[in-house]
Amino acid sequence: MTRIDAKFAELNAASKKAFVAYVMAGDPNYDTSLEVVKGLPGAGVDIIELGLPFTDPMADGPTIQLAGQRALEGGMTLQRTLDLATEFRKADDTTPIVLMGYYNPIFSRGVDVFLKDAKAAGIDGLIIVDLPPEEDDELCIPAQAAGLNFIRLATPTTDDKRLPTVLQNTSGFVYYVSINGITGSAEAEATNVGPEVARIKSATDLPIIVGFGINTPEKSKAIAEVADGAVVGSAIVSQIGAGKPVSEVLAFVASLANGAHSA
Repeated sequence: MTRIDAKFAELNAASKKAFVAYVMAGDPNYDTSLEVVKGLPGAGVDIIELGLPFTDPMADGPTIQLAGQRALEGGMTLQRTLDLATEFRKADDTTPIVLMGYYNPIFSRGVDVFLKDAKAAGIDGLIIVDLPPEEDDELCIPAQAAGLNFIRLATPTTDDKRLPTVLQNTSGFVYYVSINGITGSAEAEATNVGPEVARIKSATDLPIIVGFGINTPEKSKAIAEVADGAVVGSAIVSQIGAGKPVSEVLAFVASLANGAHSA
């Protein structure tokens, strides 16, 4: 059982929905980023999504693209991202960390080396948005063998014919993208999301977590009410990008977490 599996078992036992927070590793700099990540569990975050900075983040909107640029300009690399996770793990051995990013940096490092290092750093799962199921032998299967969950995205365009392929070899949870388009580009609507989550649930026992377009405590609650939890990324990253003190960023995160947990 991974930390992700254990977290969902704990939440289910408490009849509680999950709150997942995304932050870009190294944004606006390594030290501040580490301080934010260390503070997330205390703000009510159940699972941390740690963005891996990359030069061509095709699924991300301007907010997260700029965060990645700030991180890269500050010297953030895949190794530094793993260093950050390692540092976090010194004080927290239970909060799951999902590394979210693109395949190129992993490929450049070498899959076997990366998986060994990611496991050692305390990474629990991967969301690699540019590797489709047809490429499962590339990273997904080796990751599962190494004890890491491989989390897949489903979208409004994932029809019933495609869904079984998407769910195959997926573990940990399914990340449902609530809108068509990039991160931060539109708002999620529970009335649209609810039926889609039900459709996916009919095909899998995995938890369904909904992200993209969630930016307020009210929205976090509304989405969590029709799913197993909510993910917020751009709204948090925008607070960091605006130069808000870490305490203010974490207070905002806590308000979002409270929204999801009140569902």
